[in-house]
Amino acid sequence: MGATNRATTADSADQPIRVLVVDDHPIVTAGVRLLLDPHPDLEVVATACTGAEAVRWVSTAVAPIDVVLLDLRMPDTDPAELVRALRTRRPEPKIIVFTAHPQHTLLQPVLEAGIDGCLVKDSATADLPAALREVVAGRRVFDPRLGTRPDLTLRDRLAEYHLTRREYEVIRLVATGRTNPEIAVEMSVTRNTVKTYLQSAMHKLGARNRVEVITRAGEASLL
Repeated sequence: MGATNRATTADSADQPIRVLVVDDHPIVTAGVRLLLDPHPDLEVVATACTGAEAVRWVSTAVAPIDVVLLDLRMPDTDPAELVRALRTRRPEPKIIVFTAHPQHTLLQPVLEAGIDGCLVKDSATADLPAALREVVAGRRVFDPRLGTRPDLTLRDRLAEYHLTRREYEVIRLVATGRTNPEIAVEMSVTRNTVKTYLQSAMHKLGARNRVEVITRAGEASLL
């Protein structure tokens, strides 16, 4: 794996990059195999059609998996939870998410969970082999069409707009349709405190009302 994951001996340098493809659509896994077959330095060593199967493969593989190519929508598990489970079993494999939709609402949570790359499934044929090599070399790879800034964590985004965590929580709850009294109960604070947090967040995001603060927060990839 990357500069820090794969062994640095001459023999290991000649070994192909070992890829685990996790997707519940056989046509996708078959397509990835066909795409990588002409590249001797890339090898699909296994496929998994569920998150549980992927965790078992990563945990028990005799030879380590270098890259997990993971579909964003799996039938048996939340994608962010799956990323964290894979990281817990073995932190070394790089994880690239494959998604059919660059604006998918599930994308931000997996970014926060700590992936190494994300590609849209209709990427050009040359993109996937190149992306696999890039992440193994220690670099992060993200499709430029993604409607977010994957280089930033939530903490980075909050700092960029000078928002506190509590202000962010108020915005998040406002976006779910909760009223100030409901937010006060959920956050165990007074209604005046909620009002103060919301007014401060609105000022920092340049919003004049609840609708605008939700819109601005969405544009800033905070929601």
